[in-house]
Amino acid sequence: MMSEVQVHTIARQMLERHGFAAIAKAAEQAQLCEGRGDADEAKEWRHIADAMKIMRGPAHS
Repeated sequence: MMSEVQVHTIARQMLERHGFAAIAKAAEQAQLCEGRGDADEAKEWRHIADAMKIMRGPAHS
């Protein structure tokens, strides 16, 4: 399981690289992981997506 610092670091890097499309990319990764039966990794990708949603702020909701 990733630490909060790791989650936020990955979230920030993904946002810098992909913009707000990064949230959709993280959600896609979560679905792929679930499809492979890896619920723990899917949960981490959802956590990263949630962190990106917080970073973008309420104006983009």
